[in-house]
Amino acid sequence: MTISLRSGLKVADATFLLHRERPDRSDFFSIEEIVERVQREDLHGSLRPGVYVHVAQHCVANRPPNPGRYRMLYETTEGRRRLFRKGDPEHADRRDAKSVAARNDMSEAYRDLLRWYEDWCAAETNRAIENDPLISLPGSGRQLWSEEHADGYVDRLPAGWK
Repeated sequence: MTISLRSGLKVADATFLLHRERPDRSDFFSIEEIVERVQREDLHGSLRPGVYVHVAQHCVANRPPNPGRYRMLYETTEGRRRLFRKGDPEHADRRDAKSVAARNDMSEAYRDLLRWYEDWCAAETNRAIENDPLISLPGSGRQLWSEEHADGYVDRLPAGWK
C-alpha cells in the first residue's frame, strides 16, 4: 500500500528531500510539511487523498499498524516525523516490515536519495554515539573490556555452571 504519485515520488521520498534540504533541522517535520513537499514535487497532477493518512499513520514505525506496516517514518513527537533509522524503537507488529524503498521501485530521478539516506543514517548513528552521556564518560567501563579482565571472566564462567 505504498502511496505514490504520477511523477514516481513516494511519501518517504518527499521526506528524504526535506531532510536533505534542511540537514540541521532539529525538530524534524510536521505531517503538513511532508504532505506539502509531496504536493510541491508532483507538478503534473493533484495530491492523492491517501497521502495525509500515509504520513500520519500507515508508514510510521512506532505507531500501531492500521493497516499499513511500513517503517519509513518515525514519530518524534505528536505530529512530527523524521525518516526511520535502523535501531529506532518500533511497534512490535511492524518488526521486519519494509523501511526503505527498493531501488527499482523508485523513479530514476530520486534514486540518488538512497545513497544519501545510507550516509545520513550512518552520520546520525555516529552523532548519537558521540553524544551518549555514558559512552562519553572518561574511562567508563574500559577495564571491563581489557584482555586481563575478559580472560579472567571467561575462566570463572564454567565454575558456576552445573
